[in-house]
Amino acid sequence: MDIQELRREAQTMQPQLTADRRRLHQNPEAGAVLPETVAYVKGRLTEMGYHPQELGGGLTATVTGTDTGRCILLRADMDALRGQEQSGLSFRSENGCMHACGHDMHTAMLLGAARLLMQHRQELSGTVKLVFQPDEEGFTGAKSMLAAGVLKDAPTPKAALALHVNSGTPSGMVLCGRGTFMAGCTLFRVSVRGTGCHGAMPETGVDPINIAAHIYLSLQELTAREISAKKPAVVTVGRFQGGQAPNIIPEEAVLEGTIRTFDRELSARIMERIRVIAENTAAAVRGSAPLEEIASAPPLVNDPALMEQVAGWAEELAGKEKVYRLDQGGMGSEDFASFTYALPCAYLLLGAGTPQEDPRYGKPMHNEAVVFNEDVLPTGAALHTLFALRMLAQET
Repeated sequence: MDIQELRREAQTMQPQLTADRRRLHQNPEAGAVLPETVAYVKGRLTEMGYHPQELGGGLTATVTGTDTGRCILLRADMDALRGQEQSGLSFRSENGCMHACGHDMHTAMLLGAARLLMQHRQELSGTVKLVFQPDEEGFTGAKSMLAAGVLKDAPTPKAALALHVNSGTPSGMVLCGRGTFMAGCTLFRVSVRGTGCHGAMPETGVDPINIAAHIYLSLQELTAREISAKKPAVVTVGRFQGGQAPNIIPEEAVLEGTIRTFDRELSARIMERIRVIAENTAAAVRGSAPLEEIASAPPLVNDPALMEQVAGWAEELAGKEKVYRLDQGGMGSEDFASFTYALPCAYLLLGAGTPQEDPRYGKPMHNEAVVFNEDVLPTGAALHTLFALRMLAQET
């Protein structure tokens, strides 16, 4: 397929891509169960001639051109975040969830690619497996679909592609990370247990808030004093909750947070240190503080050779000035990482706007006022399509 033709066809799909994105944006769902989102995507795929199947909380669909036995996988996440949208958009959500990470954009792009691939199926030298995944934010979606056999049904994919829009990066710029591109993340919970009592008589109880405060402060020393400055690591406590009334010492306080590193062994070591700190701190003042893992995603590792190929194709599509190669990404995490340990993968970031382009753009990801530039939707759809065509054309 000619690059100019692909670019032109993708651009003509802008109205439908925008309509799909806005429908998804206005009706966001968070977590592993996304009934309205799955139903909408399933309906759109069926309209295009696909026969989508529900799997692991998400959807799969395939399109085959010439049956060579070769197969590649394209993946998009569908879930939103919990939070009240403050974007001011006319199609903003009002149900207490929000697509503040752009997964509505990803789903719309893959629906666009699905349409392009169906229109050009005679040019496909094999099978494309489309994967629409739930619960990326909770780190259970990829694992759920992998456990359900998304890579096991014949034909077996030989490579996979996913992309993510990035607020604050110039619109249409493609960031190609070689090797370990995103940090792994472990979500943890410390449940601090004491003995409730009257606030006037603290000596009759054990104060879990006091214990939790000491644990919290001790955790700040982990990255400052126990981890080499040459090894990036971030420990964040994002939830600290305890008590219902100002004059009651509660039975329990809860800390929840994240560990992010590029090294799985380092993450495990930090998790063990949190366990020791929590248990010993609590025991010293007659309480308890068991640690549990809520969920996790490993570091995301792009296949270097595959990524170099993809970067070259992106240059053909978007222009060399729009493609940037880098050898290390940031501390954000992505559960597509689980796929990267099962087959060669490429994970791209696609710029979706800066304040210099439009004052509404460029706010941090997960911010309740973040706005993404919809003009990049055709680029995402075309990148997926080009990857499928080029990968399947390779005999090895």
